[in-house]
Amino acid sequence: MKINISRQYLYLLALSLLLLIFVLVFSFVVLIPEGKDYRIQRTDLRKESRELKRYQDFHDETLERLKKLQGDKRHIITAFDTAFNPRRFEKQNKEYFHSLSLSKQKIIGKEDEFTIYEVNTTSQMNSPKSFYDFLDAINKSDWIISVNFPINFKREADMIKSSFTMKVYTIKNSELNSSE
Repeated sequence: MKINISRQYLYLLALSLLLLIFVLVFSFVVLIPEGKDYRIQRTDLRKESRELKRYQDFHDETLERLKKLQGDKRHIITAFDTAFNPRRFEKQNKEYFHSLSLSKQKIIGKEDEFTIYEVNTTSQMNSPKSFYDFLDAINKSDWIISVNFPINFKREADMIKSSFTMKVYTIKNSELNSSE
């Protein structure tokens, strides 16, 4: 028995076999390794996208909180920018005391972005209540001031004499302004 296959079919069979071998070699050499890299890169991209979204959410949340705090604490922010003026301080707080005097200011330290001035005060008042009213007024004043302990009270006739020191915090850029 003789199998009668024409040359065209033989060429076609050889060409098909060659094409099949080429497709298999191309698949195993190029496509499969690139597919693995693609899956790895796709997984990395998803991780980075999640991380980016998390950072973006954190950024948005922090920005919203910053804007809210800037709105709520505007008085404090402007108080740091205001230079301390002893005459203005005396004028604003004279109503709480019979007499109020400030001694010379001296720079006692520089913390990171703030310059701290120490102000020694002596006052005479009618009652301790006026001193507590004065402390409340300091909290609402144009400056950031902390009253240091000890606060000395001494009774003299109908008056109470007090002396204490306080620190006035200002941003380094603002300078001490002694005239109004």
